[in-house]
Amino acid sequence: MAHIDRAFRSNIKLRHLQLLVALDEFRHLGRTAEFLSVSQPAISKVLAEVEKMLGMTLFTRSTRGTEPTPAGESLVRFARSVLAQYDVTRDEIEAVASGATGRVRVGSMGAALPVLLAHAVARLKERAPRATVLIEEGDLTHLLPRLRLSELDVVVGRLEPAYAAPDLMTEALYEEPMVAIVAAGHALARKPRPDWSDLSAHPLVVPPPWASLRVKIEQAFVRHGQALPADLIESSSYLAVTTFVSQRQAVGFVARSVGQQLQAEGRVHVLPMAVDLDLPPIGLMMLRDRRPAPGVTELMACLHEEGREIARAAKALKPPRSRKPVVA
Repeated sequence: MAHIDRAFRSNIKLRHLQLLVALDEFRHLGRTAEFLSVSQPAISKVLAEVEKMLGMTLFTRSTRGTEPTPAGESLVRFARSVLAQYDVTRDEIEAVASGATGRVRVGSMGAALPVLLAHAVARLKERAPRATVLIEEGDLTHLLPRLRLSELDVVVGRLEPAYAAPDLMTEALYEEPMVAIVAAGHALARKPRPDWSDLSAHPLVVPPPWASLRVKIEQAFVRHGQALPADLIESSSYLAVTTFVSQRQAVGFVARSVGQQLQAEGRVHVLPMAVDLDLPPIGLMMLRDRRPAPGVTELMACLHEEGREIARAAKALKPPRSRKPVVA
């Protein structure tokens, strides 16, 4: 395999890696050519060039499009990682040259986005107004692969034990129970002691079936002698939960600090009932062997500060202070 080693050391260029990632995204020579603003024959020529360097087929071609071979999938993963690290290094150098903090790429679960992360970004902006924060929402099945490919710097959310791995460094910030929320004018908002039987009589927004939180919610219904209602909306998105709670008069589940803030804003009503789920803490996830850029370090400091404030507010049974939304 000396020729492969030689190709990686001397011959593979960024334009080759960009082509492979684009081909994997579009799975079609014509659409890839259009995206890269080159001709389709040029795309075919560059792909053939890379395959000749490595002595193997990376993409199979057919009338339906292109599909990566097992070797192609491995090289695409490598390409994504290299290009992501290239972007990080470029942003760091530009930040040093301009005196800015640079760009931070954060993956956020819904439990952390509206309060912890939003308030931490506000702190960061107060200290470094020129810092840019790229935020991607999702669950761990979506966010962790992007973290491992260096397309995200840090993931903020629940530290699910099932996703623990030797390459990940995790840090708990605070414990965060769930609450049930409804629209401010919902019938359950007027009930002094709602219970699980009341929830089962209304539309419900729940995580998708593969999420551990979904299993725990179902188990809670069973413990209280109830079944999930037939009218379900399944999503891990914070936006989906708040949208369907508002527009479909559904019951949703959110982290307590999120529910408190939404209620303080007049957007929802937090039901006065215990949502007794065994939940992991809210915290941070990073790759163990990656040195964080200065902007990432600064944002993590802000996350620690905001996490301590949320923990103090929970201990005092007071909602954390509200901040103006920050556009990053």
